[in-house]
Amino acid sequence: MRTVLRQLGPYKRDTLLCVALCTLEVIMEILLPFITSIIIDQGLEQANLPVVYRYGALMVVMALLSLAFGAGSGKFAASASSGLAANLREAIYNNIQTFSFSNIDKFSVPGLVTRMTTDITNVQNAFMMVIRVAVRSPLTLIFSYIMCVIISPKLSLTFLIAVVFLVVVLGAIMVVTMKIFNEVFRRYDDLNASVQENISAIRVVKAFVREGHENQKFSKASAGLYRLFVKAEGLLAFNNPAMMTAVYFCIVMVSWLGAQFIVAGEMTTGELTSLFSYVMSLLMSLMMLSMVVVMISMSMASIRRISEVLNEKADLAEPAEPVCEVPDGSIDFDHVTFSYKRGSGKNALTDIDLHIKSGETIGVIGGTGAGKSSLVNLICRLYDVDSGTVKVGGRDVREYDMEVLRDQVSVVLQKNTLFSGTILENLR
Repeated sequence: MRTVLRQLGPYKRDTLLCVALCTLEVIMEILLPFITSIIIDQGLEQANLPVVYRYGALMVVMALLSLAFGAGSGKFAASASSGLAANLREAIYNNIQTFSFSNIDKFSVPGLVTRMTTDITNVQNAFMMVIRVAVRSPLTLIFSYIMCVIISPKLSLTFLIAVVFLVVVLGAIMVVTMKIFNEVFRRYDDLNASVQENISAIRVVKAFVREGHENQKFSKASAGLYRLFVKAEGLLAFNNPAMMTAVYFCIVMVSWLGAQFIVAGEMTTGELTSLFSYVMSLLMSLMMLSMVVVMISMSMASIRRISEVLNEKADLAEPAEPVCEVPDGSIDFDHVTFSYKRGSGKNALTDIDLHIKSGETIGVIGGTGAGKSSLVNLICRLYDVDSGTVKVGGRDVREYDMEVLRDQVSVVLQKNTLFSGTILENLR
């Protein structure tokens, strides 16, 4: 969480302004029912029109202030959440540029794409809800209950029963759905991998008439996501019935007990009216808080995945005193062993001993998977060997500045990849 929030940067100010304005908005809304009870008790019931006009005008002013505070809070929330998302994408992209091939293999290309798109969007939405709804709902809940206690301490106990009931039910739902959403984001990687493979190898798919197989593979991944979402949303659907049960329980209890208190002279009509408003505010804020918990539970998996990329350090490190000049083009493999996953026992190259003089032309021939590309990748240090040494110009490649080394190794890839821009920009 800290890793992600560090990316707020200049948007901390917008976040604090959003929280402050949201607090003022809640205060205005909480005071409105209280003013209403004064108008009913001291104005309407006593036929005192000056009181009605005076407090009515005050209500209009407070409503306008609440509207202004709410609009400002929404604006700053949008700015802060969008800024956080932009900074996260930039930070992840910049860190990926430092990765070696082994780092990219660890996360996979579809996994990195998912983290920069779906995961960051989830974090953006969750952050907006946190600084808006997660601030507004607890404040409304607390202030509403305080006002209920002030109006009628006895009736306020009714709300505690409803709150405990909702906390137990919604808490149980949240625990289960959080586990499901963790699985959902893992499945997103599988779906993206299927799309990426099919698009990047579309010529192969069509040449071997494998469209049906690819459609089936994509449909399987998509159906898995569908089932998980249906399961999660099916559980979350219980939120609304639980909420309605608590609301109607409170309404019935307040109506029944409130009427008795009015007859006994322990409560006024205006206080009962305002109490109904506070009941709805209290329970609706709890409902909104449950929605925030759902959004946060979805985003926690995304936060963990984003933090993994941001905290990842490149496997290939620059030497303390790098060599900045390559003397010649000689290449030596001294008993080199290499595997893409260290300790797996599955070597791509085993005990390679090869010596090429500067100026020599050498052809390396072998079938698919024989290790030709792996051999070449070690020369420009795209990977590090497990054992042995690779030397260029008589020096271990790990002694060179990586940029200097790679500037001296020209590679013509088997498959051309054009980046966005003109042909000239691609050549450069």
